[in-house]
Amino acid sequence: MTSTVWTAAGALLAGVAAFVPVGGAAGAQVAIKRGPAGFNLFTVQQDADIGRQAATEIERQVALVTSARTAQFLGSITAVVAQASGARIAFEVKAINSGDVNLYVLPGGQIYVTRGLLSQARSEAEVAAVLAHAMAHVVLRHGTARASKAYLSKAGLGALGGLGKSGAAERIVNTVGGFGVNAAFLAFARSDEYEADALGAEFLSSAGYDPVAMAKVFATLRREKARLPAIERFHAAHPPAADRESRILNLSNVLRHGRAEIVGGFSRMRWRGGPTSAVAAAPVVKTSSGTVEIRSTVSIPDIPAPSPEFTRFTDPDAVVTIDHPSNWGPYQAGAAMSFVPAGGVVEREDGAPSLVQGLIVNQYEPFEDDVERWNNSLTRHYAPFEDRSRPRGALEDATDDLVRQIISANAWLTAPARSARPEVVDGLRGYSVRLSGRSPITGKTERVTLYTRALPDDHIIYMACVAAGRAVSSVERACSRMVQSLRINDSSLHRQQRH
Repeated sequence: MTSTVWTAAGALLAGVAAFVPVGGAAGAQVAIKRGPAGFNLFTVQQDADIGRQAATEIERQVALVTSARTAQFLGSITAVVAQASGARIAFEVKAINSGDVNLYVLPGGQIYVTRGLLSQARSEAEVAAVLAHAMAHVVLRHGTARASKAYLSKAGLGALGGLGKSGAAERIVNTVGGFGVNAAFLAFARSDEYEADALGAEFLSSAGYDPVAMAKVFATLRREKARLPAIERFHAAHPPAADRESRILNLSNVLRHGRAEIVGGFSRMRWRGGPTSAVAAAPVVKTSSGTVEIRSTVSIPDIPAPSPEFTRFTDPDAVVTIDHPSNWGPYQAGAAMSFVPAGGVVEREDGAPSLVQGLIVNQYEPFEDDVERWNNSLTRHYAPFEDRSRPRGALEDATDDLVRQIISANAWLTAPARSARPEVVDGLRGYSVRLSGRSPITGKTERVTLYTRALPDDHIIYMACVAAGRAVSSVERACSRMVQSLRINDSSLHRQQRH
């Protein structure tokens, strides 16, 4: 996507941090930390260098939202909040086309926010709150402080010298996890989160937004926790949302209240997809994602029928071999593979791609443990294994879990009770489950046929065949032939997992 880089006037506060304790009625004592302090092996310039290198690596691992409207909207809010922060930092915000609820804040000012997190915002001010929180992490230099402490725990006190030498900063980062999405500087301590909340709320107020908007974001995440697994994972890695909500409300008593909108255009930002389904695993193509709140439809182009001629595909790691129609192109991103005909991916109004025809192959690890999956399957009518008399094992539980994740993110799809059918996939026991419903994205009846097969580690490999409208029969026949041709090299998979 095209991003906006903006450098604010003023200077980055350095040296001893300034704390302003805030009293209030009920709620925890809140202190606003306005500058970085404490142990840090990196210079401000090295923060920026590390951030640029990490951004390059992260963008190899994720798919970005390509909508120019989204880029302009986020860039404009960034400029408003950055100016209010008074920090001389080149903040750059990009949106990740993922239903995960997450925020990646890189040292030096590069920020990545997922579509799943943006979808939880109910106003422009709430989007600004998410960005202000991220910008506060950058100003307080939490990322490289965290990496410094992680390095010290590994290398000992003897490693404190010599950081200024060429390449030393990069060596330290590589020691504690490298530059990708699992880098040490992307994980913050609970105290870091509270500090970024408080300073971010002050940035919001100074920019003219209502700081209560940040509390509203946490209130939404708290309410949605039980319904959406992606938010549950967010909560597991962060302080309690209720606690953060009350702290911000307490702090807002002494901050200037402002508006919900400054830039304008929030109503055109159709982030109504929420967390995407587990089917949508390949960044290059996504399954139809969203909720029934999406009322706009896109036109489906004429898509050629699946060719009767099939071509063999083997992934570079020699784990998966599968035959596909010769007029379906293969795409791969990590462990995910997608096979899509010309016109099989359409662009929604918000710029997000939606798969309307094709097949995805990927591995899946259940979100829920066996007790949760068993209890949930007994209370939800669409779970395919709710019958107590049916023998259950890891394959049944994982398939059941995957079906629920798909439906929770694609609210128009349903899978009738007892809809799972036994299958033989690559010579081993498997299942198929058929889901269907009228897609609010295309306005047509959509059918997703899910096939699963167990892997040695109690995970599963799945194939999701997506078809819509009159093409359902021919596409499903092609997908059935693809499933029959699938071969999994379990020994290659074990080698890949060890590395």
